[in-house]
Amino acid sequence: MSLLDADIAWTRVGDCYAITKKPHGLNTKTVAEIPFAAMEAIPQGGAYEPTFTLKEARSINSGTYFERGDILVSKITPSFENGKQALVRALPQAFGYATTEVIPLRPSVEGQDPRLLFFYLLHPDIRHYVAERMEGSTGRQRVPEDVLLDLPVPVIAPQEQTAMADALETIQSAVASERTAESAAQELKRAAMRELFTRGLRGEAQKETEIGLVPESWDVLAVSESVTPFRFERSKQIPKSGYSATGRWPVVDQGQQIIAGYTDDEQKIITSKKPLIIFGDHTRAFKYVDFEFALGADGTKPLLAADGFHPKFLFFALSALDVPSRGYNRHYKVLAEKRVPKPSVDEQQEIVAILDAIDRKIDLHRQKRAVLEELFKALLHKLMTGEIRVDQLDLSALTPIEERTSP
Repeated sequence: MSLLDADIAWTRVGDCYAITKKPHGLNTKTVAEIPFAAMEAIPQGGAYEPTFTLKEARSINSGTYFERGDILVSKITPSFENGKQALVRALPQAFGYATTEVIPLRPSVEGQDPRLLFFYLLHPDIRHYVAERMEGSTGRQRVPEDVLLDLPVPVIAPQEQTAMADALETIQSAVASERTAESAAQELKRAAMRELFTRGLRGEAQKETEIGLVPESWDVLAVSESVTPFRFERSKQIPKSGYSATGRWPVVDQGQQIIAGYTDDEQKIITSKKPLIIFGDHTRAFKYVDFEFALGADGTKPLLAADGFHPKFLFFALSALDVPSRGYNRHYKVLAEKRVPKPSVDEQQEIVAILDAIDRKIDLHRQKRAVLEELFKALLHKLMTGEIRVDQLDLSALTPIEERTSP
């Protein structure tokens, strides 16, 4: 059931909120510096605060005036559909300016919790409803202010609004914590790779090579010497139009995601006795594939590790290379001329074990974040439709331990 089909009491956003306007008589030029938020500074996905750049007042000739406490809703496509919006709570002064492509909203009656409207505007049904009413030419459509003000919103008592916003904020805080932990683990992996690929694990003296310092016992080989092309029938490749949302076998292409889609066509399946490294000839992305799969048609180059290389070690070593972008051109010739380190197989295996452990940590935080994001969507819907009340919830497990144990 769509949120807007719920059998509950409704009102309009414009009955509770107003668009913020610069007060008559306010001379902003008397302020030395004004916080400014460009469109790229407006977050998406539930984070509140935009990032501000302090600008000289005289340098701001256009923009949208807003005040502390406002909701900034992006109005241009695709920013609106992507959920780019902000709730301004931390501001160096009482007002600021933002891109002209946002609409600033603030409560016009007492008892409104702007956090709840902020979350409500993230609901996919609401995004779809408003997006259908955008105006303008294709690719430059915008949300008219009256559409946002006429948007139906459930009638919720002030105390209940606060309780609902607190619950949803708790989940969003947990999402942010997992995102931060995932980023920290990714940085740990980058640091570990730099250390492992230059110092190794044996405490050896180092030697200078074409790729910098490496342990004395290591070899350094060109990528062209480190891999062999994997031979397969090109007719097996699947164009993007042939991907399915579900299916028996995954499709691997040159995109950033490990799995791009699925297929049930057994004739398209590629099998290999050894793990493959898929290089995106256009995207420069690397993927490690040790399962049956179908191959995307555009820009995918499957490679096998040459003798003397642990396939996963070579995958990590290739992933650490800086392959400069040539735009949407092929990059394998550039990659082939790069050089990678080659320790003993035993040391390669030990390095793989370390990096695999970090990858598991990254995956754990990514999976927890995905679960929390789904929980947020489900809870937002059920709270807004009245299927669940806040007093039926127990979100204590999502509260950081130090907050649960503080007096």
